[in-house]
Amino acid sequence: MKVNFFSQVAYRELPEDFEQQHISCVTTPYSLTTPSTIYDSYRDFMDELVHAARCGFDGVAVTEHGQSSYDMMPNPSLIAATLAYLTEVEGLPVAIYPMGRSLGKSREPVRVAEEMAMVDVTSGGRLIAGFPVCLSYDASLNNAVAPIESRERFKEHLALVLRSWEGSAPFAWNGTYSQYPSVNIWPRPLQQPRPPVYLTGTGNPVTMRHSLEADFGFNYFGWFGLKMTGRRVFDRFWDLADQVGVPRNPFRMSFMQIIGVADTDEEARRVYAKHVEYFFRRALGAIPAEMLSLPGATDINGVRAMLRDSSDDGLFAQMKTVTFDELVEAGFVTVGSPATVREELASYCTEYGIGNLLAMLNFGSLPRELAMNNIQLFADEVLPHLRAIWDESEHEHHWWPERLGGRPRQPMTATPAARS
Repeated sequence: MKVNFFSQVAYRELPEDFEQQHISCVTTPYSLTTPSTIYDSYRDFMDELVHAARCGFDGVAVTEHGQSSYDMMPNPSLIAATLAYLTEVEGLPVAIYPMGRSLGKSREPVRVAEEMAMVDVTSGGRLIAGFPVCLSYDASLNNAVAPIESRERFKEHLALVLRSWEGSAPFAWNGTYSQYPSVNIWPRPLQQPRPPVYLTGTGNPVTMRHSLEADFGFNYFGWFGLKMTGRRVFDRFWDLADQVGVPRNPFRMSFMQIIGVADTDEEARRVYAKHVEYFFRRALGAIPAEMLSLPGATDINGVRAMLRDSSDDGLFAQMKTVTFDELVEAGFVTVGSPATVREELASYCTEYGIGNLLAMLNFGSLPRELAMNNIQLFADEVLPHLRAIWDESEHEHHWWPERLGGRPRQPMTATPAARS
């Protein structure tokens, strides 16, 4: 299987009373920050990504969040471009994996296509392109996209991006949300017909089906506690694969998990507990449910799935007071000794059919030294034990760059033609 390092640019010094004084981490007053802590957050984030690439992870992954304190990443292409050049110069065979270019809020989809093509060229053909539909608060509150438009905007813009990559001749695009008299991007990606594509989501069956029907990979961000919701969400994905008529190939599925590794279980709890709680109380858990899914942004099937997936024990609704022990018990995080962590992760991957792991090893308020140690210990003591999980299966990895050992194939269906 493929094991990737995933990270966010978190602001790590929100005040102790943040949960009581502020409604949301996506409406955090910038007056709470200082320039030096912002600089340190970005510098440490970049150093950790580079460290992971040098430690032998298969990929380094980032995502996109606008106007938020839990991930200060309005444009992941900037980070991906830096990593692409640096890793190419150093000869590091690592995938560059921006998972979060949100096409559901975009008003410049051709710019997204151009930026990602540049990353693929700069990296020598190591880009993996990830696209979420959007986060409701970001698309609709930050960018004034009507909730009911976001998914159709996403579908149209994704078709435009793919056509701009796959074709060689200029074309006109007369869409509902974007119109271009001429699309002729320079450069195009090195990977042909296009780089591997993943859709990123939290379990909405509409997004899952889209990924399966278009032969994309699927990034599952399991924020709702793997032990509570994992079986239901993964069964949903593989049942949909059966309905669509595609093989249950584990390399279709990519899963993100927060992970903390220390020499012993007791040491891991002592070192990571407060930083895990910071993440869920002041980051993810500090986004009100009404901002995550505004009315109209999700169809009825998605709403039903979301309510089921987040309702167990009411834990997700109580994030501002959640404890470390509750998070571990529910499977929101995997924390322990190398033996504990690799046993739990291997169990998840084999039980649920996960072929790509996104290991989030920097989270919450975790300081630089602890994050670097976590990355190193995971790379030395856990990663080698996970790589061989699917080696004996008959499945090939069609959603990975060919330069890095993937077996890409032609798209299942033609990219939709532009309307004229």
